[in-house]
Amino acid sequence: MHPYPHHYRVTATASAQGELATGSGSLPPLAVTSPPEFDGPDGYWSPETLLAAAVADCLVLTFRAIARASKFEWQALQCETEAVLERVGGNSQFTRFISRVRLEVPAGTDEARARQLLEKAERGCLVANSLNGARELVADVVIAS
Repeated sequence: MHPYPHHYRVTATASAQGELATGSGSLPPLAVTSPPEFDGPDGYWSPETLLAAAVADCLVLTFRAIARASKFEWQALQCETEAVLERVGGNSQFTRFISRVRLEVPAGTDEARARQLLEKAERGCLVANSLNGARELVADVVIAS
């Protein structure tokens, strides 16, 4: 790992015709728009969905690192994060992030340890740690047959 601080630069460009693209260095650009909740078209990424995706991806990647360091065997992990946007003090603000995870583990796995590692990953997610909204982890550990 590189020493801190780390810097992440992203560029968003827009045209007067409504086209918006976000990119970063050698990464492919993403077409983004306002979400349907703000009268945007369906089927595009928005800043709101990108934020929820960042929380979900961070939790998964953090779990992967923790599982590797803990020598914990697992088979699959799915994380669905719901970001709740509300009006607070006259401003729109994300107030809650609910992450529903499904961890598939081999037979004979200690379920309590699996949950403990999931909770550690949720607490260690640097993206979620940078946000003000409340966080909730709903974990389902499934023993593979």
